[in-house]
Amino acid sequence: MSRFRKQKSEDRSQESEDRNLSSVFRPLSSALARIIPVALAIVGVVSLYLWLNRDAAAQLTLRLPIPSNLPQTSSDEGDAEEIRGQLLQFGGAAADLPGAWPRFRGANFDAVSNDRVGLARSWSPEGPAVLWSIDVGEGYAGAAILAGRVYVLDYDRPQQADVIRCLSLEDGKDIWRYSYPVRIKRNHGMSRTVPAVTEKYVVTLGPKCHVTCLDSVTGQFRWMLDLVKDFKAKVPDWYAGQCPLIDGDKAIIAVGGDTLMMAVDCETGEIVWKSPNPRGWVMTHSSVIPTEFTGRRMYVYCASGAVVGVSAEDGSILWENTEWKIRVANVTTPVVAGDGLIFLSGGYNAGSMMLQLTRENGTISAQPVFRLKSEVFGSEQHAPIFYEGHIYGIRPDKQLVCLDLNGRVVWTSTSTHHFGPRGLGPYMIADGLIYILNDSGVLTLAEATPTGYVQRASAKVLEGPEAWGPMAIAGRRLIVRDFNRMICLDVSH
Repeated sequence: MSRFRKQKSEDRSQESEDRNLSSVFRPLSSALARIIPVALAIVGVVSLYLWLNRDAAAQLTLRLPIPSNLPQTSSDEGDAEEIRGQLLQFGGAAADLPGAWPRFRGANFDAVSNDRVGLARSWSPEGPAVLWSIDVGEGYAGAAILAGRVYVLDYDRPQQADVIRCLSLEDGKDIWRYSYPVRIKRNHGMSRTVPAVTEKYVVTLGPKCHVTCLDSVTGQFRWMLDLVKDFKAKVPDWYAGQCPLIDGDKAIIAVGGDTLMMAVDCETGEIVWKSPNPRGWVMTHSSVIPTEFTGRRMYVYCASGAVVGVSAEDGSILWENTEWKIRVANVTTPVVAGDGLIFLSGGYNAGSMMLQLTRENGTISAQPVFRLKSEVFGSEQHAPIFYEGHIYGIRPDKQLVCLDLNGRVVWTSTSTHHFGPRGLGPYMIADGLIYILNDSGVLTLAEATPTGYVQRASAKVLEGPEAWGPMAIAGRRLIVRDFNRMICLDVSH
């Protein structure tokens, strides 16, 4: 009994002590309940202020989605991911070497070099000397060259990232790399576009339609646009193949989706103008080419449903021709072939067509002058070259062909000199010579003349396969690539 009364007494004592503690902490709890929300609100406001005032370019971050219009794989899962760009510096340095090839098809968009240098007209059996070589990710992305630097859009499979590489023209060493994560699968190569470069900017278009602008010297981030997320573009089959254009201080991009084409201020990333796209044409692999006609500057583009001319001033559609469309893949870029002449060619039995622009009562129209069947002339992948009044290109039977501006075949290289096995390799002209690379990495040198096919030299310079990437030349240095290797050749002797 005594132990029970003692326990009850202790219990009453403990209850009294608990009531006393409760009376002490109840006001404190009430005060904390009022203070905590206020404190959290203050922290939130400060955080929002810091976020809004941070330097986005320094952070190099953008939230971009994984496009959902391509077949999904395990590496493509997820609706969105945080893209964080990374800039890395390396030991390479810009070379003190002449010459430039600052964009797809060179300075004048015609695949003809402007450099006034003498190039070798014959080689030893081993071919031109290899000055340097680098490994590259699977694909066909060619190089741009400016101020002793080489620019390449690459893909890093282990890191699952697009990589914009700046290399030394002297030795191929990396100067800097800017990369951002984009998960893509192998699909007949990955990267396949050529950067556009000026003294201030380099603009690239990645496989999944990310347009990126960097400082061309330092690699510092300026801006990025996701054409799929922001403009409802559709990633083309086999990924994007369009090479971006810089015209003055604006980047010109053919989008598809909710706008056919747009101009972007390279300094700020702001949209200057957008073209209407009422029929919902989608992006093709063809690139935009500038030209002028009767004093009006315009951009010519092969959209999915027509070839169009877009005003450089405000993005309005100046003309269109719906007779030119390719069912499977529109790859080849239009060729300006003189005043008001636009030469079109393509694969999949499209053949070729010459358009003549005319202007009447202020309205421009584009009418066909002639159309050729594919066996006469068609080019599935690389655009032909207009040079000194004639057109040169590889047709489906893998022969090099010279055409006049009336569509007549002047000469062919004949089946003795064909550029197979598929005839999809690149070609360009420098110093009156045409350089032709076949699918297997054999480089051929011939005279660019309408008098006949005159071959000067031939040598295997790459192992292959699929040596399809556009060539670039600066001075006496020629850059070519196959599926996974890029080399620089000395073509001066």
